[in-house]
Amino acid sequence: MNRLARRLFFAAVSIALVVVLVVTVLVRASLPELDGELSAAGLTADASIDRDAAGLTTVRAQNRKDLAFATGFAHAQDRFFQMDLTRRQAAGELAELIGPAVINIDKQFRFHRFRQRARDTVAASSNEQQIILQAYAAGVNAGLTGLAAKPFEYFVLQATPTPWLPEDTVLVAYAMFVMLNDPTGYRDVARGFAYDAMPESLYRFVYPDGTPWDSPVVGIARSVPDLPPESDFDLRQSGVTTDADESELREDNSPLVPGSNNWAVGGALTTTGRAIVANDMHLGLSAPNVFYRARLVQGGGNGIDVTGVTLPGVPVVVAGSNGKVAWGFTNSYGDWTDVVVLQPGATDGTYRTAEGDRQFVENREVIKVKGGEPVELLVRETIWGPVLDDVHYPEGELAVSWIAHKIGAVNINQMDLEHVSNVGEALAVANTLGIPPQNFVSGDANGNIGWTIAGRIPVRSEFDRSRPADWSEQDGWTGWLDPAKYPRIVNPEGGRIWTANSRVIDDDALRIIGDGGYDLGARARQIRDDLREKTSFIPQDMLSIQMDDRALFIATWRDLLLKVLDEDAVADNPARAEYRQLVENWLPRAAPDSVGYRLVRSFRLEMRERVFNMLAGPIKTAYGDDAKLWISGQFEGSLWKLLNEQPLYLLPAQYASWNDLMLAAVDKNIAYFHDNFEGSLSDRSWGELNTARIQHPLSKAIPALSRWLDMPRDQLTGDNNLPKAQGPGFGASERFAVSPGDEVNGYFHMPTGPSGNPASEYYGFGHEDWVQGIATPFLPGPSVHELVLKPAAD
Repeated sequence: MNRLARRLFFAAVSIALVVVLVVTVLVRASLPELDGELSAAGLTADASIDRDAAGLTTVRAQNRKDLAFATGFAHAQDRFFQMDLTRRQAAGELAELIGPAVINIDKQFRFHRFRQRARDTVAASSNEQQIILQAYAAGVNAGLTGLAAKPFEYFVLQATPTPWLPEDTVLVAYAMFVMLNDPTGYRDVARGFAYDAMPESLYRFVYPDGTPWDSPVVGIARSVPDLPPESDFDLRQSGVTTDADESELREDNSPLVPGSNNWAVGGALTTTGRAIVANDMHLGLSAPNVFYRARLVQGGGNGIDVTGVTLPGVPVVVAGSNGKVAWGFTNSYGDWTDVVVLQPGATDGTYRTAEGDRQFVENREVIKVKGGEPVELLVRETIWGPVLDDVHYPEGELAVSWIAHKIGAVNINQMDLEHVSNVGEALAVANTLGIPPQNFVSGDANGNIGWTIAGRIPVRSEFDRSRPADWSEQDGWTGWLDPAKYPRIVNPEGGRIWTANSRVIDDDALRIIGDGGYDLGARARQIRDDLREKTSFIPQDMLSIQMDDRALFIATWRDLLLKVLDEDAVADNPARAEYRQLVENWLPRAAPDSVGYRLVRSFRLEMRERVFNMLAGPIKTAYGDDAKLWISGQFEGSLWKLLNEQPLYLLPAQYASWNDLMLAAVDKNIAYFHDNFEGSLSDRSWGELNTARIQHPLSKAIPALSRWLDMPRDQLTGDNNLPKAQGPGFGASERFAVSPGDEVNGYFHMPTGPSGNPASEYYGFGHEDWVQGIATPFLPGPSVHELVLKPAAD
């Protein structure tokens, strides 16, 4: 190396070191203050933020307003960038921060006009809740400005964070509505296309209302509908094929359902006589985690002491225990969205209603774009909701009526859970909550347990809620259901309640809630059976259920596969013979080193899609690319009926038998693994596919930051249709079990760590406990840091 080259090399190294040093200084400067005293305008008395050795936060104040302020302060110092992305996503304002790459995401959210709806919601809130929202916003802004430097992400994006507003808390709630509901009525639209194109017998078979896997707490499992008769539908005469030579990836065609597990056992089944509540909410996983652990303590005459998970951006504990009652959530998958077929009015720009023709309201939403010109989006509104301009439906234009669009859908009534003293009071409060409607399971210190729906339920007139309907003669929704009329279960026989995103109840109660796309009941059944295996519980017993990765549901698919791959099928076919051997010698768990599990799973997904596409032929023939297709979680029962009975008239003519179809699916999977992976079939373990991708938002755009920002790429146990619902970027956002009043013996862990700053020692603290399923204490430990917030002098 000559002298000039050496100089250039050392100059480059020096510049790189300076850049690293500057970045390190800036990142560390944005770490929160952990100790000492700070003056804060907006407080009425001293408040404190304590952290234990794991970085877990305890917030203390003398009144609820100051508690909201201090909670906002802690959230902002640890998680402001996460909060900012959440509110911006809901409002459709990401492009203003990030640039043109996210314009289409902004358009999807601007369709809902959440920013204006959030302002309207705050204006309609009670005076008490407005005070709390304002105090929380003031605390967030104090926490943000209290950092020595803005969060490091804003240096990368060359942006300045904007203050938090009370309406932004509502936007965070709206983001959860989008995650957990069907915000555009896609399922209704898909069923509408199917209903119009299929014979009714075929439609009822493809979209049954349940399966033999159903495991409701109240009610019974459903039987599978009869096969459509040959006179209604004959596939051998239809010309439909299954695209057997298609090389599309199949393993990701069964996404995990955003939802959760929760359950409770009554005091008669516990060693203390107190109920035990367990909860693991399954959501998309990122760094930092969607939730933030905290203990909120309010002194004085109306004191509270509640521990659990908070949602950064919201001043309440979402799930946890107040010392007398514990509670948890799973997504209910009730029917919270309807799609309205619009009838044209007498003049252009109008539509018919029961009160006469109405004009469409046109809202022109302007999306600001960093580094680009603003983009305008036209959103047409009806009295029922916005118009789905991107759907070409055969019966006319469609509008979506969704609870999140209605005033009253969002509130912070969860503050009232801080004071409940028994299950009855908790259920009554749950029925008033303004959240995406959830299965609310609770238990109290006296041993009582209960279930209800937490969230607002619409009252509907008579129409078919499963597909788009004409509301021009009568409004489909007539208001909110009286909380006193909500379905409830209290202390059921057997002393156990369980929910897992599938149907919980039956009959009149089910008609109130509706069916918004329930998950298959296999996961709920495995949880129910696990609970029935014991007659006495302590909280730690619940962790073994939450971590249960036994492949009970998919075992029947293995049995079928071994029958298909009989001696004749594998003769002179080494690839099939190897496939069969790996399946036969499988490890019957969704475990990282199980090859057979992955092969059986892949076979099921291939058969599920092939058979659905066969039966959906009439939809594609009638509507082509305009058609929306959706495979219901309940299709599994119909699929098995076909595989058991094997009617020839429901098989495309390209196959001589159902066995031929299944062998084609096996061959397709063998080809897929050969074409997309290196090595032999025996190398295709479940862990290879189920490897964690728990990423910081910036690392997705700047992969070079991944090693610094993301969690380790662990091979994970778990999958769908079993209790440990787990995918690479999806899974339990927390796990806990607790007896109210005995929190010291409860456990709690969650992915990533408390801090959102990668320079913090707490950034990934506790993540390995979550990966390994290690029970760590429910309550924060002794304080090792204390920051005292003092009211600013006038």
